[in-house]
Amino acid sequence: MPRLLWREPIETTVITSAREDDAANKPGGDATDGGGTSTAREAAKATPVAAIPPPRPRVRVKTLGDIAGRESGGLIVLLVAVGALTLASPEFLTGNNLANLARQVAIFGILAIGQLVVILTGGIDLSVGSILGLAGAVTAQLLVSGVPIIPAILIGVVVGGVLGIANGVLVTRFKLPPFIATLGMLGIARGIVLVITDANTIQGLPDGFQTVANGTVLGIPNLLIIFAIITAIAWFVLNRTVFGRYVYAVGSNPEAARLAGVPVAMVTTAVYVISGVLAAVGGVLLTSRLGAGVPTAGTGFELQAIAACVIGGASLSGARGSAIGAACGALIIGVLNNGGNLLAINAFYLQIAIGALVLVAVGFDQMNTRKAGRG
Repeated sequence: MPRLLWREPIETTVITSAREDDAANKPGGDATDGGGTSTAREAAKATPVAAIPPPRPRVRVKTLGDIAGRESGGLIVLLVAVGALTLASPEFLTGNNLANLARQVAIFGILAIGQLVVILTGGIDLSVGSILGLAGAVTAQLLVSGVPIIPAILIGVVVGGVLGIANGVLVTRFKLPPFIATLGMLGIARGIVLVITDANTIQGLPDGFQTVANGTVLGIPNLLIIFAIITAIAWFVLNRTVFGRYVYAVGSNPEAARLAGVPVAMVTTAVYVISGVLAAVGGVLLTSRLGAGVPTAGTGFELQAIAACVIGGASLSGARGSAIGAACGALIIGVLNNGGNLLAINAFYLQIAIGALVLVAVGFDQMNTRKAGRG
């Protein structure tokens, strides 16, 4: 192996402490004191090391997306819609109109909260509209038969929970796709409604029951209060409890969640039960608001609930979305419908606008997902 005969000299810089410099500068001091040589000390004095200034902290202005998260887009659309309708119609901000708007939005919002919990797990519930109609019809028939108000309401809510359990079992035990399982339940529940009511409206409900949805507390509609309470509970459960973490984990990756110890089947069944119960609550409240049990009530409401979730920032692939976003999406749909009525806009155009909003929301979600994947 050839020997290294020659090499370039390497420049070195020796950093000395202040104590060594003081010792070298003392009269009669030894140049070699302090553990260094005079040559190295002179070199250190000749080439001082410049102090590196600390890096400046990067100042980043927080945007609405940083503060509100995925709901920022829905909030912007809601604010723009409210501002435009305020300028276009002087009746929009009146007390009567806002009360009617609150009652309209509350039903869709409650359905949207239930739908959101299912969507977070990567599923879908197409039966909420039919469950709403069945729960309302059962409650109305019980009231007409003389059953007291509270037991009749509880039985109607239990009906929704039972159908939710059936949806969960079909998805978890029989491994049916959520779309197919809930689509079948949509037809079953709607058929039961038409059978038990003979497709006739149930009338003659007691005044005390009608006060549940049409009454007010300190001028605030009861429906709005109930909607706000349900939204707050859903937000707390999804963001501050172990069950909420399980829901997001199942929607993110069911197999990884199972390996991590998450009871995937139980969580999946539970979200369908929650969706069924909230749909039944919406059916009871709608029946109370109308003062009658309508067998066709809730037709198409499942699409409105899904649209509210998507417009509010939820992803149909699961694990992304919030209760506040779903409530915001329901408000957007309610404001558009209410504004269209005030401005005498054809309802068909409003359907086009809502459909366009859904497409835009899904498009932005897909774009953000692709960017995150590339990042």
